[in-house]
Amino acid sequence: MSGAKLLQGLEPRFVDVKGVRLRYYVGGAGPPLVLVHGLGGAAANWTLVAPALATRHRLLVPDLPGHGGSSPLAVAPTLNPFADAVAAIAAREGMLPASVVGHSMGGVIALRLAIRRPDAVHAVVLAAPAGISSTERRAELAFAIVAAMKPGRIVAPLRGAIARSRLLRAIVFGYWEVFDTAAFSPLAVDAFLSAPAIHSDVESAGWALLADDPRTDLDRVSCPRFVLWGARDHLVPVADGIEYARRLGAPLRVISGCGHLLIGERPDACADAILAFVSPS
Repeated sequence: MSGAKLLQGLEPRFVDVKGVRLRYYVGGAGPPLVLVHGLGGAAANWTLVAPALATRHRLLVPDLPGHGGSSPLAVAPTLNPFADAVAAIAAREGMLPASVVGHSMGGVIALRLAIRRPDAVHAVVLAAPAGISSTERRAELAFAIVAAMKPGRIVAPLRGAIARSRLLRAIVFGYWEVFDTAAFSPLAVDAFLSAPAIHSDVESAGWALLADDPRTDLDRVSCPRFVLWGARDHLVPVADGIEYARRLGAPLRVISGCGHLLIGERPDACADAILAFVSPS
């Protein structure tokens, strides 16, 4: 299943930004809302959340450089170039200023965008953002192993079988990413495994993430902010969420019964929380 079919109602587009070919999706109507996926993910990760958000917002959902259908950056020692790429796409679409929702590494990119371009960001929603535990030495070692093995590229061609098998879902997603793998839907499996086979450079983003400690700059985030977390997240623990919320002076909502891939496990709860914050009625 292609990203276009996964992101029903959103139109795929391409733009060249400083020699980098970027793929993104747009759709919906209302105030601009940008959705930024995490490390090793793609725009399709938002498949289960996007329909509800598109009823009240004009969505922009990019494949980050090196991910999915976007080509890699020439140099990316920090996450700032990724934030700049998101801003450039949004500017081309006339969608600035916008509210920005970031999942995992995308949360750190959302923070970098809010700090670098305060004029461009109305509000940020951080869904299990990386950036705290990911700066520890154990995270660096784990990423080095994963980067060498490229497990996403290995399992992506098997996503149909994984979607049909509780055992395979538990093996691929269990413990670290998904709490209740038996309830992780076939559509969610496809949303998270459709892109790894075509990634061109996830490693650069990973090393940039490991080098990025956003805690040193959180006092520079001037827009409204909200933190969202899965109660059973073993990859990025809830303790990180508490620290983010405390340092940002932001409300924290913990969603029960889900892990790190909360936007795939509990999409309705995530969409409701996001909408309640960025577009309260």
